[in-house]
Amino acid sequence: MNATGRIHSWDLSTGVDGPGTRFALFVSGCPLRCLYCANPDTWHMRDGKEATVDEVLAEIDKYRSFVTTAGGGVTLTGGEPLLQPAFTGEILRRCRQSGLHTALDTSGFLGARATDELLADTDLVLLDIKSFDIGTYRRLTGGELAPTLSFATRLDRLGVPVWIRYVLVPGWTDDPEAVAGLAGFVAGLGNVDRVDVLPFHKLGAHKYEALGIPFPLRDTPVPDPGLTERVREQFRERGLRAL
Repeated sequence: MNATGRIHSWDLSTGVDGPGTRFALFVSGCPLRCLYCANPDTWHMRDGKEATVDEVLAEIDKYRSFVTTAGGGVTLTGGEPLLQPAFTGEILRRCRQSGLHTALDTSGFLGARATDELLADTDLVLLDIKSFDIGTYRRLTGGELAPTLSFATRLDRLGVPVWIRYVLVPGWTDDPEAVAGLAGFVAGLGNVDRVDVLPFHKLGAHKYEALGIPFPLRDTPVPDPGLTERVREQFRERGLRAL
């Protein structure tokens, strides 16, 4: 099988997309519209370029020795990779069969589209839980929280290792009660290796300008180190490794 999908780009990264040095493939298309999104240029599948799995694997093979020597692998990100589950699943399967560590970066909103077979080919899920408050989640993303929580519990049941990602946005995701609720939920899962508290940034603001659309959080401040540490400590209080 040589499925066809639409991709935005790829990059090499260290420390942010899974363990070691990663070949990060940015898949086009996303059902959410997060106010802090740093990649608005990946929202629409139509804006991506068509590629076959064979073409993607040929590109990955160019860097195989580099990423494996550095203890890394391949991460599918985006956009939302589960918007194209057949394409994503085949890439994960063939990478894993060839001995590469595989990671899936997802909001979990489309977690129901991930088959058990796809998840069996995924060594690590980077699960971005954007808020634990239902109303805030809806205002922040345009979507619903429940599918993500359902996906998280399914990953626990299947024993798929998870890193939780939590973007800290002052005035949006810093509410102590909501953070405590999320920390309690995550602590109840047995498959979470770590929680990455990621300070909100504006590095993607220029992309909004280039696309001619407003950046909703242009005037929102980035979190100070004290706030970031407070939130990380809330996760640590529940026995979680928070970075």
